[in-house]
Amino acid sequence: MNRRHFLEHVGGLASLASTSLSFGQTIINNSPQLRNDRKGVILIWLGGGPPTIDMWDLKPGTKEGGPHVPINTTGDFQISEFMPELAKLGKDFSIIRSMSTREADHMRGTYYMHTGFKPNPTVVHPSLGSVISFELGRKRKDLEIPAFFSVGTGSVGGGFLGTAHNPFVVRSNGQINNLGGSVNRGRLNFLSILEKNFINSGRGELPMDHKKLYEKTVKLNTSPQMNALKTDAEPDEVKNAYGTTGFGNSALIARRLLQQGVPCVEIGFGGWDLHQMTHDTLSTKLPELDKVVSTLILDLKRLDMWDTTAIVMMGEFGRTPRINQNAGRDHWAATWSAFVSGGLFKGGRAIGATTPDGKMVDGIAYSSENLMATTISALGIDTTTKYTSKRGRPMRVANGGKIIEELL
Repeated sequence: MNRRHFLEHVGGLASLASTSLSFGQTIINNSPQLRNDRKGVILIWLGGGPPTIDMWDLKPGTKEGGPHVPINTTGDFQISEFMPELAKLGKDFSIIRSMSTREADHMRGTYYMHTGFKPNPTVVHPSLGSVISFELGRKRKDLEIPAFFSVGTGSVGGGFLGTAHNPFVVRSNGQINNLGGSVNRGRLNFLSILEKNFINSGRGELPMDHKKLYEKTVKLNTSPQMNALKTDAEPDEVKNAYGTTGFGNSALIARRLLQQGVPCVEIGFGGWDLHQMTHDTLSTKLPELDKVVSTLILDLKRLDMWDTTAIVMMGEFGRTPRINQNAGRDHWAATWSAFVSGGLFKGGRAIGATTPDGKMVDGIAYSSENLMATTISALGIDTTTKYTSKRGRPMRVANGGKIIEELL
């Protein structure tokens, strides 16, 4: 069956598979205010540093351009030949081709791209997901489950916003990492008494954070919203369209969590640290990326979730324009690309450019701060918001980054 048409085929089956999800979405779709309250982002984390020069900003005919061929899209740009399904959906996503950062170390780059701040030993900053959890999660009174999930990958936590805004970690098969052991209301009440006494003694906020996490655990044990992790409820046609891989199932879980009102879900598709045989690996890796992300786009449209969703796909940096002696590419933060999609962003555009050899930005460069500010603005979060760190220092959300206006 043509994947573009599979969603039409399963339209009736999907409602049978998840009645509560579909009913809730119907109500949301008919209420502008509720639609605004259900905005959410899916962050697709390509851990390892993907070679975006071979994905979104190819340099054919150049010495270091590699053997792969760019193909046209329905947008105003070309992408890799190994992503034909996404090429058909080019109007539904944009590429920021002039990302430029200075962190080419995996850990430092991961921290920076998640928080908008470079690592600092005196302060731990909140991640994008944690900021969204703090700003939007508390406003969603009907949300009984965490406001920030991480599926099939780790992530950066709540920093000075507190552990209550750490990601709730779930495996790609839907199994829960954070939840261990059983809980009951009596134990929670006993814990509450102990923690109140401890907090009243002036010994800090950690017990209160623990209590909040424990209360969430109680809700997780009983909330039907956690059924979003059970993709078996989906029709076979939908599951097959996403594929049987961990990445495909993670994307399906992310969509189901957003249906429940979760404002941020991060999913992982790793294995991009390609110092050797880059192009051979991409010939098998990019088709999976193409299949899953194109299916996610079509599925969001089918369920009328498109207009309330943002998708951001990136890694911690890019890879060198130069091909090394092992037919690979090494770490490179000076020039690389990020992918954005969903109805909250404008699609079909290539934002920024690099020089023909890919070594420098040609024009305006964008950073983590810009991408983070643009994303939270799309969700309705004020980019002038300021927090206060544990040391009393004022901190601008997204480190005060400027919005990429062409995307909104």
